[in-house]
Amino acid sequence: MSNRRSEVMVGKNIVEKILEAHTVYGDLEAGSALGLKVDQVYTQDATGTMAWLQFEAIGIDRVRVPLAVSYVDHNMVQSNFMNADDHEFLRTAAAKFGAHFSRPGNGICHQVHLEQFAAPGKIALGTDSHTPTGGGVGMLAIGVGGLDAATVMAGSPFEITMPRVIKIHLRGKLRRPWVTAMDVILEILRRLTVKGGVGKIMEYGGPGVKDLAVTERATITNMGAELGATTSVFPSDKRTLFFLSAAGRSSDWQDLSADAGARYADRIDIDLGSIEPLIAQPHSPDRVVPIASLSGTRVDQVCIGSCTNSSYQTMKAVASVLKGKTVAEGVNLLVNPGSKQVYEMMAREGLAADMIAAGARMLEASCGPCIGMGGAPGSGQVSVRSYNRNFEGRSGTKDAHVYLASPVSCAVFALRGEIADPRESGVAMKAVREPHAYLINRSFLIPPKAAKTGGSGVKIVKGPNIREVPVKEPLRDTIEAKVLLKLGDNITTDDIMPAGSQVLPYRSNIPAISQFVFRNIDESFSSRANEAKGKGGGIVVGGENYGQGSSREHAAMAPMYLGLQAVLAKSFARIHRSNLINFGILPLILSPEDYGKIEKGDRLVIREVVNSLFAGKGFTIENLTKGYAFGATSNLNEREKNLIMRGGLLPYTKEQAGRG
Repeated sequence: MSNRRSEVMVGKNIVEKILEAHTVYGDLEAGSALGLKVDQVYTQDATGTMAWLQFEAIGIDRVRVPLAVSYVDHNMVQSNFMNADDHEFLRTAAAKFGAHFSRPGNGICHQVHLEQFAAPGKIALGTDSHTPTGGGVGMLAIGVGGLDAATVMAGSPFEITMPRVIKIHLRGKLRRPWVTAMDVILEILRRLTVKGGVGKIMEYGGPGVKDLAVTERATITNMGAELGATTSVFPSDKRTLFFLSAAGRSSDWQDLSADAGARYADRIDIDLGSIEPLIAQPHSPDRVVPIASLSGTRVDQVCIGSCTNSSYQTMKAVASVLKGKTVAEGVNLLVNPGSKQVYEMMAREGLAADMIAAGARMLEASCGPCIGMGGAPGSGQVSVRSYNRNFEGRSGTKDAHVYLASPVSCAVFALRGEIADPRESGVAMKAVREPHAYLINRSFLIPPKAAKTGGSGVKIVKGPNIREVPVKEPLRDTIEAKVLLKLGDNITTDDIMPAGSQVLPYRSNIPAISQFVFRNIDESFSSRANEAKGKGGGIVVGGENYGQGSSREHAAMAPMYLGLQAVLAKSFARIHRSNLINFGILPLILSPEDYGKIEKGDRLVIREVVNSLFAGKGFTIENLTKGYAFGATSNLNEREKNLIMRGGLLPYTKEQAGRG
């Protein structure tokens, strides 16, 4: 048992228990490479088209994980043929390769997966950074790039660098009804910042856990992605059993908690009773202050829902705030329920009618305004959202001021037309309890064909916008390239590869979508990168936490297509670092001093790249423009070195499959 924690050491935490049951190779020491067998993989349509194209390119005839699901929830605006074509491709790919297919309108992948599939003790991968939503039921759910998902569906273990496990010890009870789970995660973001979870898994425990329903826990684990955490997880207890029983899935339950004396890398104590209504200011989820400190700030738009806050209980609470009242003049209120199940329950109970009567604009069960797919605010307007991200320009309007707050606080703001402490608003709200039984309607969830019949007779439909997956050439021994862009700290994947209704339809067309790379920062980037491509390619320089935010692998794939050879940064966000490696782009770590010396336009050369990569001695980089040299490190494990060497994960996987 040399690759596992010694059995004589008593006291395991939840993370260790789940990982030990899934370990294929490696050990559970922080920083070690760990290979894991995976129970569930799911994709969504913004990332899923490319993931399924990559799976097809590997050459496997059927998924080799126990459960795979293809969701449609992001690209829902059908202004032309492209999104509709992608949906048909995903439907036929799921039928051919043995995955469930969640039809357009069935809901947001994380909410639907929580309702239908998430289970304690299992490991799930999702091609979306908010996959950790499943941690609310005691599951290790991890966001990954599409190519990682494709290779795992093809039968490969999922490799991860073992994170540090942090205990978040909860005590007390929330001061309901105006303090919610959203306020809990905003408080954690206030303390730890968007970089505070990098290289860590957040494990929740303590007596305060019992105060939180599964859907509230899921709100917290969902927004754990904003901490940069690998994932977040709660225990599986009686409240978990209550939720699964109400969902008709009591057989999926198991008791799962940390042992007495379990060890953690660190511990954070939070008294739920001390938390007050909070709000995140533009343009980062960690710019958190008490709502009371912003009282009187005008509000133009309010959005309630998304994968973070769109459960049945949440929607019922919001409806109770709005019932019999009218949204303030000048305020647009948009509501997007999380799933068809939630929406149908709302409709049958009259909750949707109460919202409509108050002036809410009801959207379909999809991501919608959260990723700039409709619902963009007006120029310079203030939008307050119960969503998870407020990055600049993400809403679809570059100069909008986007705030984040709880759904019930948002409902109060919509009625008042301004930010106001909900406790002092004079607005009444009914207490909402968990339902003993959810309305279960799986008509929009198409199961896979039986393995014995398979999908051999299914033809995959590809519209004219769907292009083949581009592949990078193997690693060069000398990289000589121009610095195309120098950036600051906390550059997001929205900065690198914007979302929104203009860009998202090109997700399955890399040549087309590459023209939008860094568009919101530097409109000339793609043209300059194309020009540099024939002259050795390009290099991008970034600060701390480069690539935070979404799991979108297009933020690596499209720059790769434009000839990007390396990214030099002070530090990287986990998923984006993996995506860079998966597409053969060298991620190198700079010292703050050397970062300060490099300028846009400098020409850099890295010699003996292969030897430096495998010798582990670091890289020497010459600045040909300024005439000096400096060092950088890669911090790659052996598998990652081999991926970079071969040009990325796809050529590596195809080579391995050929050998097998």
